[in-house]
Amino acid sequence: MYKHILALSCSAILALGSSALLADDDVRMDEVNGLVEQGTIQSLESLNEKALAVQPSTITDTDLDKHYGRFIYEVEIRDAQGQEWDIDLDASNGDVLEHRRDD
Repeated sequence: MYKHILALSCSAILALGSSALLADDDVRMDEVNGLVEQGTIQSLESLNEKALAVQPSTITDTDLDKHYGRFIYEVEIRDAQGQEWDIDLDASNGDVLEHRRDD
């Protein structure tokens, strides 16, 4: 009985750990060109243009992550009033997933 409980516990811990690894991974900059060339994601220039079309101003930071197998391009923008905005784009097609003011 104890072996059965131990086996189930180990399986649960491994499953949780592996799902956490798949949940959110930073994409290294040296991987970006390959993803663009393969057509997996749009160019960062194109994604930046799409973000600025949603929230015009100045891009202060960007990040490309892989969430549950999907590439998400996160853009931080500071407007003329100094307010920070976060825009999340689907990096494969440029669709806006989220547009929010950063509190």
